[in-house]
Amino acid sequence: MKTQAALALLFAGLVVVPLDANPSEAVFPGQEWETAAPEEAGLDEAVLEELAEHVGGRGCVIRHGRLVYGWGDIAEPGDVASALKPLLSTLLFFAIQDGLLDGPEALVSAHAPTLTELGPETDGHITWKHLAQQTSGYGLEEGPGEAYSYNDYALALYYDALMDAVFEAHGDEVLSRYLGEPLQFQDPYTFEAFGPDDRPGRLAISVRDFARFGQLILRQGQWEGEQLLASAYVEEMLGTILPAETPVTSGRETGMLDGQRTIGGSRTITEVGPGFYSYNWWRNGVDRDGNRLYVDGPEDLILAGGHGGRRNLFVFPSQDLIVVWNDSHIDDHDDSPGNPDTMSNQAVRLIMAAVSNDD
Repeated sequence: MKTQAALALLFAGLVVVPLDANPSEAVFPGQEWETAAPEEAGLDEAVLEELAEHVGGRGCVIRHGRLVYGWGDIAEPGDVASALKPLLSTLLFFAIQDGLLDGPEALVSAHAPTLTELGPETDGHITWKHLAQQTSGYGLEEGPGEAYSYNDYALALYYDALMDAVFEAHGDEVLSRYLGEPLQFQDPYTFEAFGPDDRPGRLAISVRDFARFGQLILRQGQWEGEQLLASAYVEEMLGTILPAETPVTSGRETGMLDGQRTIGGSRTITEVGPGFYSYNWWRNGVDRDGNRLYVDGPEDLILAGGHGGRRNLFVFPSQDLIVVWNDSHIDDHDDSPGNPDTMSNQAVRLIMAAVSNDD
């Protein structure tokens, strides 16, 4: 799968350096990623080739802070669909850290008062946490916090209110200030993947730059000796998993703000979430039936997932490992809980199989 052309693309202009003797010492990319051969990073290249064939599209693998494998054009920006949502929640915590919000329990209506006019006892009580955990009830009969609904109208409200009313800045400016510049994104990136008039908030980014965001999360908000985002906020963002017993919405619709747009899909896209979902991040927990999201993945698995698995950012803290892909032909994330045979779980199984037991 890894042709000479792909190798040339991956390592062009980069210097392959030996890994540190102590891989626990954090390594971060500068203007470009440092690279290492898979075997230096304790990974089986033959298994990574099998992973690339299984996944398709384009992707890259980061181990111990270095780029060790890639397939396709890792520099090509592309829409990441719902994988943008955890990045949006990360920006929420930057807003809290900067004192622009009191915390995730703050009312969205404090910055978007028309929500109170729409529903004084319902929409007016939506918090930022409700939006990030998909329990806002926005446009549905349930009140805030009463039921889970994977709701892309609520996510558009989340993006617009956060950028326009909290940061009071264009999304690309916010993205650049908090992530693009500090993490030194190498390639073009934008919150206008399809242009300014088509679902603003949709993130276009290359897989190797999305991996930089994954590295920030893996290092608990720290970057090259500077704590960009407080580790306590990262822990809250990743560890506040929606209880497995949380009810799922009935799907019965109610009114929304005039002109309310969607960031992509409907108000009730999937019932999968309770037991797995934390501030828009997917965690490898168990649902009310005891099914683990990815049966062959470690419990500490972290996922920013989009389009059912086509556009994924995986973080494996216990393996010091990041895997990113886009334009995959995998689309069965929602069928994965308790099911070892989905393409999504098979990909996770291959990732784990690539890790050497003696690393």
